Amino acid sequence: MQQTWFITGSSRGFGRALALAALAAGDRVAATARRPEQLDDLVARYGERILPLRLDVTDPAGVRAALAEAASRFGRLDVIVNNAGYANVAPIETGDEADFRTQFETNFWGVYHVSRAAIPLLREQGGGLVIQFSSVGGRVGGSPGIASYQAAKFAIDGFSRVLRAETAPFGVKVLVVEPSGFRTDWAGASMTVHDAPAGYESTVGAMNSRMRQAGAGAAGDPDRAAQILVAVAKRDDVPEHLPLGVNATEMSVAQDRRLLESDQLWSAVSRSADFGEPFPVALP
Repeated sequence: MQQTWFITGSSRGFGRALALAALAAGDRVAATARRPEQLDDLVARYGERILPLRLDVTDPAGVRAALAEAASRFGRLDVIVNNAGYANVAPIETGDEADFRTQFETNFWGVYHVSRAAIPLLREQGGGLVIQFSSVGGRVGGSPGIASYQAAKFAIDGFSRVLRAETAPFGVKVLVVEPSGFRTDWAGASMTVHDAPAGYESTVGAMNSRMRQAGAGAAGDPDRAAQILVAVAKRDDVPEHLPLGVNATEMSVAQDRRLLESDQLWSAVSRSADFGEPFPVALP
């Protein structure tokens, strides 16, 4: 079954790997990037099956235009992938507020703009799949220095749960992908790492050291992840969340267990807040 993909952030990293995997599977791809000329080699290789588009996901009008052009060219869009995103490292206390907001504009509002503009197209054609790139940090959280990035990823999960509920009657499926460390440029040229101020050496400073040493040593293979997602996209039953990578899997399961244990431990206290329930109850 040939599918048509619309992928943001296709010039490198996960986006490029996913575009390549989809094309290798015989699919068609509308590949967006701030600099679409970086996709010239894919156009030379795959010809009419790839449509490079210039796109800044923070521009709602540009998003609508890109989706419309892709739909006009290919006739339908089966898989919408919100991949564009980046992170800079700085503590909440001393980090630049404007930079915090700018990151959020891309990492969350870009997802909002693309998802919102894609809904009418998917509804009219009777369904489709929306793949939202989050992070294991958007499920577990707590990584010092990347509060804006992780806050956006948590927001993507909450947004996607509502999107899934609202659009299920139209045949739309929503998959939230939660990778751990992969060999992409996420911790490379795309990231600004600010020195940790006094008092933050053991938290943000430790994160800085990991980020500056990351990249080539990350365990995740973006090509394997892309092939997995292309295979998943061709299934009728798609998971709501998909951790990718050993660390993502182990961290997610451990977090789920911690939350379940805590909820069970405090269950009587939590229930006692309602009328008709025993009150007061002993704290655990």
